[in-house]
Amino acid sequence: MKWLFALAALMLGGAHAGWAADPVPIRTLREMCALTNAQASHALPVEFEATLTYFRSYEKTMFVQDGGSAIYIQATTDANLEPGDRLLIRGETHESFRPFVESRDITVLRHGPLPRPVPAVFSELIRAAHDCALVTVRAQVRAADVVLSSDRPSISLQMFTPGGDIDAVVDSDDAAPLSGLLDADVQLTGTVSGKFDGKMQQTGVLLHLMSLEGVKVLAHTAAAPWTLPLTAMDRALAGYHVQNLTPRVRVRGTITYYQPGSAVVLQDGARSLWITTKTRDPIHIGDIADATGFPDSHSGFLALTLGEIRDSGMQAAASPKSATWRQLSMSQNIFDLVSIEGMVLTEVREASQDEYVLDSGGQLLTAIYRHPAAPSLQATPPMMRIPLGSRLRLTGVCVPGSSNPFDYDKAFNILLRSYDDIAVIDSPGWLTVRNLAILAGILFLGVVAAGFRSWTLERKVRLQTAAASARIEAEAALERRRSLILEDINGSRALGEIIQAIEGLVSSKLAGAPCWCEMSCGASPGNALSDTSALRLTQAKIPSRMGPPLGTIYAGLAADMPPSPAEAEALTMGAGLAELAIETRRLYADLLHRSEFDMLTDIHNRFSLDKHLDALIADASRRGGIFGLIYIDLDDFKQVNDLYGHHTGDLYLQEVSWRMKRQMRAGDVLARLGGDEFAALAPIVGNRADLAEMAERLARSFDEPFDVDGVVLHGSASVGAALYPDDGLTRDSLLSSADAAMYVVKNSRHSPAEYPALRWEEGLTAREPH
Repeated sequence: MKWLFALAALMLGGAHAGWAADPVPIRTLREMCALTNAQASHALPVEFEATLTYFRSYEKTMFVQDGGSAIYIQATTDANLEPGDRLLIRGETHESFRPFVESRDITVLRHGPLPRPVPAVFSELIRAAHDCALVTVRAQVRAADVVLSSDRPSISLQMFTPGGDIDAVVDSDDAAPLSGLLDADVQLTGTVSGKFDGKMQQTGVLLHLMSLEGVKVLAHTAAAPWTLPLTAMDRALAGYHVQNLTPRVRVRGTITYYQPGSAVVLQDGARSLWITTKTRDPIHIGDIADATGFPDSHSGFLALTLGEIRDSGMQAAASPKSATWRQLSMSQNIFDLVSIEGMVLTEVREASQDEYVLDSGGQLLTAIYRHPAAPSLQATPPMMRIPLGSRLRLTGVCVPGSSNPFDYDKAFNILLRSYDDIAVIDSPGWLTVRNLAILAGILFLGVVAAGFRSWTLERKVRLQTAAASARIEAEAALERRRSLILEDINGSRALGEIIQAIEGLVSSKLAGAPCWCEMSCGASPGNALSDTSALRLTQAKIPSRMGPPLGTIYAGLAADMPPSPAEAEALTMGAGLAELAIETRRLYADLLHRSEFDMLTDIHNRFSLDKHLDALIADASRRGGIFGLIYIDLDDFKQVNDLYGHHTGDLYLQEVSWRMKRQMRAGDVLARLGGDEFAALAPIVGNRADLAEMAERLARSFDEPFDVDGVVLHGSASVGAALYPDDGLTRDSLLSSADAAMYVVKNSRHSPAEYPALRWEEGLTAREPH
């Protein structure tokens, strides 16, 4: 019997070896979702079917679902896929926040219905209970903007739910409906995922939508944001109200950093956490400690706030991870205890901290030692002086320098716990360029002192005078160019030409280095370099008085040229001039628009109509042409304001303007004269019958009812027309003729069939989005 068991064991062992050599692919998404990260790290083959719920082709981001199982796919296809496509996915498993699939081949089998979205609330989403699945969420929109996502315009929605804030990204650049979404109660249908820091720790909730069709407005805000009463700036916090039900948590780890009254960092293996605290208790770096506080996300990074610390007194010192600048710039070691080497370029003593700027592999980083808190009259301990050019090994906690944890080459700093974290591994030798220059200068002065002292001094004065004159002339020339740019900003020169002039000015200040601008709208005036691999790029954001930066100005310098204050000065000056030029042009365009367009309906106003009418009269008089003028007066409009208020009346006027504008031809002009009176110019008409046909189209705009703010209105308008030159030769005579014709129509209606009265229907509290 024993030999039978041995034989069976051999056969099973051989079979297991065969399976290990050629594993069977995972055939269902449910099996895939059941894997642990440890199992998924072995690059197991998969071949399963699933339904596409979201696909962003330019990022290769894909979510698929089959029944109650859903997963993220790193796609490799450029096919034009749509939600509902049934896919056959082949690829390999990988580990991350949870296992995902890197596809090798994706085949479209057919198109079918989407999975039924699961209603979800914040407490489920923040626990990743529906990760990668299609869900519906009810929320209130707090902000809606068009932003750049992977250098493509998309809509960002920031929303409030009873459990917490969530974000959504919509693959659309249509900004028109966004103002109507502010403070609205909405229902979103999209694919859910987490927001993560550089260590793939969840810091929030993100919904992915391929279009605005996934945003359903349940109820608009009672008062539009731009109609709210003004609040004094120093009273802005008076309406602040937050109900935070976040439970307290407790974590444990080794203390790697402690700033009394400010922060503690705990580390446990590959995990580390920044904890804000006001405690000043004597705790020791290297001890195991418990911390209790409230989880939060600060600038995209996981943190614990309002922390309290209890030191166990047991030592378990964490070993620093040796890293390069490139590794630390990728956010995967944020708040970790690390060590890095570099050469000291400068050191700065400040009131609260000491800073050391180092060159590490051609990149700059800053090491910071914060002074211990001390009574105000007590002197700050002396700074640890390190000879410039020394090579150091620093040990400390890596902290982020920007808010996006997924930006590459992201700035970071090293927080030092004490001066013991600084180890000098190579001091600068005496044979340096500086020392050699000093020695050469001494020898030269000794040689020439005897007989050529007077000649040397005279020549030195002459050269200094010539250099000063050349410098003054160069600075004067740059100032003249700057003055010309300021004149052009206040003149009529094209914005693109002004930006190119600014680029030329910055280039001159940087000794001819190539400079160019990239605007936030995607435009790039000037000559941007296609290949910058051999250059060291430096940049400055073009600020904006309100909102995100207007763009970026770049300069390409020689790779071996060290950074200098002149670079920042030149780019800051260029960014300031560019800001002034862009904001001035925007202000002029806005003022011009406001002068010629009605602010409520966004069609031409009376002033603009008069201009167009005078121009048409002059042109028709010169060439003997004809044109038409149509006068429109809304019937019983006063009843809307009286019964439902001016807000509903304004919405009704906007809907009326939109309908009539759709009936206009290219070249026709629609204007609001004031109140409920409108006029339309028809520059091209053949005869009075053509004009009458156009007037009839405008009158028919009112055939369909209007759904306005929960009220269905059945409106009408009286329309009159005048033909140049038959009905008038001047602006006033034509307007009077058209007005008189309109009143003939209005007064000629005697029966209800001839004169449709304004009617309404109540009962609607919300509307589906158009």
